[in-house]
Amino acid sequence: MKQIHTWLVRGKTMSIPIIQGGMGIGVSLGRLAGSVMKEGGMGVISAAQPGYNEPDFYKDPVSANLRALKKEIAKARLISEGHGLLGINLMVAGEKYDIYATEIAKMDIDAIISGAGLPLSLPQYTEGFDGAIIPIVSSGKAAKLLCKRYLSSYQRLPDALVIEGPMAGGHLGFTWDQVNRREFPSLESIFEDVKRELNTLGIDIPVFVAGGIYTSSDIATFMRLGASGVQMGTRFIATEECDASDAFKQTLIDAKEEDIDFVLSPSGYPGRAVKTQFTKTLKELGKIKVKRCVNCLKPCNPADTVYCITEALIEAVKGNISDGLVFSGTNGYRVHSIVKVKELIKELLSEMEGFR
Repeated sequence: MKQIHTWLVRGKTMSIPIIQGGMGIGVSLGRLAGSVMKEGGMGVISAAQPGYNEPDFYKDPVSANLRALKKEIAKARLISEGHGLLGINLMVAGEKYDIYATEIAKMDIDAIISGAGLPLSLPQYTEGFDGAIIPIVSSGKAAKLLCKRYLSSYQRLPDALVIEGPMAGGHLGFTWDQVNRREFPSLESIFEDVKRELNTLGIDIPVFVAGGIYTSSDIATFMRLGASGVQMGTRFIATEECDASDAFKQTLIDAKEEDIDFVLSPSGYPGRAVKTQFTKTLKELGKIKVKRCVNCLKPCNPADTVYCITEALIEAVKGNISDGLVFSGTNGYRVHSIVKVKELIKELLSEMEGFR
């Protein structure tokens, strides 16, 4: 039986239509990414503070993070045994975005995926990079603006797009007004909107969808609509190979539907996370004092920010859930057990016969 050939990058082909979402801090590092790659997908390492365990992290976070990324990339390559593609997820809202993008483009990776803001200047920082540049967008308007900017300023196009809908975990590309009114466009309508704008511009590039993708049927539905594949994050949290602590994974497994809700982020973007003692305290007090700062987000001022997202995410990934933030997609409550990446991907491909 033939494999699904979805996309060719740097002479290598994804043999399954799945990008594993980049999850920080420390949730998707080399072990998870390499395991997804080994099965033929794109494994993604998050560039959000991967050096949190490095001894000089608080003195020189940039050096610590870049050093850690190189270690995690090497780990992923070793685990993958030469299969799949390797990406880095880089947040536009992060401080020193230009430095990180420039340095990451020199590393042994196949793609840079960038969201939490529009990566309008990413080609400027990655000149000479022979991998793929993949922006994350949440509307046809954003896709149109980004493609026109890339063409006019850099004489190129994105190599692919990831469309992230309102059911995603972590930072969302929607306004607080939309969040408060709970009025969101569906992922299907965003996909059609983006495809319509691309067609109007005469642009044909791969489009992956993300946010609420949970089952094999979800993947098949969007591929029938014309998507090249999907990006999935939450389902990969509850895998043996996920780089987060067991307590982090168990928090997701124990979550009920009503336990997953919106949370304020110092980035200015709405986020979605599992309710913990930390989120309850934040809701009650409105602010949690920052003890130390690594200058991680552009909009954040430690003097008046609502809390330190870096510290909250580090505490969670290490297993101190009561003081931590556990991001999750809307469907996180549907996760009930920890499985191997290989088993999860086999399940996710069960309805892919029509695409083989």
